[in-house]
Amino acid sequence: MTTTEIAGAPPRATPPFFSRLSSNKLARFIIVRFLLIFPTIFILVSMVFFLMRTIGDPITASQGGRLSAADLAERIEAAGYNRPLFVQYFEYLGQIFTGNFGRTISDNRPVTEVLATYGAATLELVFYALIVAFIVGIPLGMVAAALRDKWPDAALRIFAILCYATPVFFAGLLLKLVFSVALGWLPVAGRASVRNELRLSNISDPTGIYILDAIRIGSPAVIGDVLSHAVLPGLALGLLTAGVFLRLTRTNVIGTLSMDYVDAARSRGVGEFRLTTNHALKPALIPIITVIGLQIALLLGGAVLTETTFEWQGLGFQLSRYLAARDFVAVQGIVALLAVIVAITNFIVDIVAALIDPRVRF
Repeated sequence: MTTTEIAGAPPRATPPFFSRLSSNKLARFIIVRFLLIFPTIFILVSMVFFLMRTIGDPITASQGGRLSAADLAERIEAAGYNRPLFVQYFEYLGQIFTGNFGRTISDNRPVTEVLATYGAATLELVFYALIVAFIVGIPLGMVAAALRDKWPDAALRIFAILCYATPVFFAGLLLKLVFSVALGWLPVAGRASVRNELRLSNISDPTGIYILDAIRIGSPAVIGDVLSHAVLPGLALGLLTAGVFLRLTRTNVIGTLSMDYVDAARSRGVGEFRLTTNHALKPALIPIITVIGLQIALLLGGAVLTETTFEWQGLGFQLSRYLAARDFVAVQGIVALLAVIVAITNFIVDIVAALIDPRVRF
């Protein structure tokens, strides 16, 4: 009997929902991580806005020298860029909350239209890059761990450093020179051949993700054409992250192989290959999953150079074009969307990591 019951006071009732929530660490973890999305996006969007404004107002940056002083002042006043900076800032936040990212200055298009038109292409490229990173980084990391302190291990570690340190545009140019120009095995640029691009754009309700649209068409030739165009950009961008995955896998597999339960399995006669694949791989994947969110940000940044190198018509390609035109309204909108994608991706990665490893929830 508790002290409260001895005193005769009725026990304090706890609502069933909050009672379950307080006892469920995973639910609390998910709610906290979800709520952190909003301040993260707010900070990133605010940083982008003020950094863009340090250059000046967008009209002067884009059209300065092309318009007369009177026309330039008229356009600045019409767009509201002559008002106080914080008035523009709060108005911009209000527009974002309603889904309005403004209109581009160079071609007078709604920024949301640019995002919807080219965003799918960038997400498709990042997906290919992640596949390359997993296929290359994790198996090679396991090989390096199994052959640690031998020459293949040293060679693979050097390979990982080269993957991470090589500029993505330089890797893309090398891949183009070897596999497109010298050998002629793969296309040099674009997302598909001109004929197939027309077929993909003319289907009903295209997704903008060419591989999905090609599967909907059901033509092996179109699917093969889309995949052949994706190989070199996916490799150039994916190898950037593959080096990180290789080193993480190697380090964590080696650490797991020194654990007591692995030594016990080894004493029972379990082979090293089976120890590596069955006992050490899953614990080694947890740190990789936790850094995927950071790697998504790295891949989106690398997509700008990759898309420019391979003329891959995505957000990165458009971002470089708008930067050259000094169209900071478009740049601001694209960067804000990328910030939202990174924040949401980190939230999803945190949830997956918490489901795999309960220690993450604490």
